[in-house]
Amino acid sequence: MSLEFPALSAKVIKMYKIPKATTDIIIEKDGKIVLVTRGIKPFIGKLALPGGHVEYGETVEKATVREAEEETGLKIKVKGILGVYSDPERSPNISISTVFIGEIIGGELKAGTDAKMAKFYKVEELKREELAFDHYKMIQDYIKWKQKKGTYWSSK
Repeated sequence: MSLEFPALSAKVIKMYKIPKATTDIIIEKDGKIVLVTRGIKPFIGKLALPGGHVEYGETVEKATVREAEEETGLKIKVKGILGVYSDPERSPNISISTVFIGEIIGGELKAGTDAKMAKFYKVEELKREELAFDHYKMIQDYIKWKQKKGTYWSSK
């Protein structure tokens, strides 16, 4: 005999779903930003900023540098932080993303790990429906920050 407690089960499941720490990186060169075409779920085939999960014992900054190289082949330096994106609806993976601004210091652009393709895109040509997660919002926030010549956290 099994007991069914649907209301309790849903509440308990929701209570124990802990958001995962993730990171994304905006890498700009000549007025274009690097996006990858996702090769894994969720959002297979959609464009996304390079990024991914923070591993145990790793800082978000180190995860950003690692993920950028794994997904794009580019070696980057973290220049600053754009923001933290924590809307519970932002990702089916239930994650909180720290978004960094990076500068290329080496490497060659090529798709790797979870990406089918990596290339530079003009931001004004991007459409919301082409992008995974809330990356369109992140890019729009970056454009606003650049227009204001805002300040951001610096690792120096």
